[in-house]
Amino acid sequence: MALMKVKFDLPKRVKLAQGLWLMYWLAVMTGILVFSLGLFFKIELRKRSEMMNNNESHFVPNLLILVGLAACGLNVFGGKVCHDSLDAIKFAKWKPMVKGYLMGCFAFNILLFFTALLCFCMQFHLYFALAEGLKNGIKFYKDTDTPGRCFMKRTLDMTQIEFRCCGNNNYRDWFEVQWISNRYLDFSNDEVKDRVLSNVEGKFLMESVPFSCCNPGSPRPCIQHQLTNNSAHYDYDHHTEELNIWTRGCRESLVAYYGGMMNSIGSLMLLYIILEAGVMVGLQYLTTSLETMADPENPESESEGWLLEKSVKETVADVIATIKGLAGAGNQVGEGEEAVATVS
Repeated sequence: MALMKVKFDLPKRVKLAQGLWLMYWLAVMTGILVFSLGLFFKIELRKRSEMMNNNESHFVPNLLILVGLAACGLNVFGGKVCHDSLDAIKFAKWKPMVKGYLMGCFAFNILLFFTALLCFCMQFHLYFALAEGLKNGIKFYKDTDTPGRCFMKRTLDMTQIEFRCCGNNNYRDWFEVQWISNRYLDFSNDEVKDRVLSNVEGKFLMESVPFSCCNPGSPRPCIQHQLTNNSAHYDYDHHTEELNIWTRGCRESLVAYYGGMMNSIGSLMLLYIILEAGVMVGLQYLTTSLETMADPENPESESEGWLLEKSVKETVADVIATIKGLAGAGNQVGEGEEAVATVS
């Protein structure tokens, strides 16, 4: 017995075909949007590749680009089928392909769900990639003359300015590294000598941060040196006063930025699955209603459409039997090839 059977006449079939045609073109537009988002995401990852220690994964944006292109192709085909469905001659050439097309759409929906899941899960990989990348970026900030690290200072400064952040976890990360190159230090100065000699590793460490950590919205001129020394500044207490530098770490800011982007794309993919499922159901009703017309030569004759030709249980049993049959045929072919090889 057919599942969810519905009766159709000509006006209902026309409305269904027109509605599906519009939905398919909406799906095409959404596919273009997914493609564009994948491209944008890929560019954003490449832009800050150094901040991730060149260890960022482009699998998800590449998958989004592929899914977007596939969505456009599949839905253009579906739209053409709906457009030609009310013309018996034109629909005849599409009829044999519809079943395979619907199976392809079902597989595509599984791919969409997998892509959405990856979008939500990729944030964990980004978190660790940024933790390592920002840590190394701060360490190599001073190496403006070293090949491969020449632009690290500029990249990190621009990141801190754009995302209103400072350091990896917070501004204190700058206290633990020498971020001023030796070529800009006057080693004849006693204070510089004392700082270098007092450090076990011979580094020039300061309780200071780069200019890019400064908050331009602060009414007070930026205090970026001797941040924890209250006596070095007038009317200043670093324990109680809100510092006029960014206190949020760049890892937190970048994870929030990329995480928000991936959550939005993942949510879009889930909505897209609903749209694709809707057009699949609509196309199934449309094709079955055309196949069961009482008088195929009379377009105004009534017909019936259904979601499944049999019950869910019977349909699942048929699918399992088909899979087993294909597997058995494959095994027989393999055994036949082995027998021929043995005889030879």
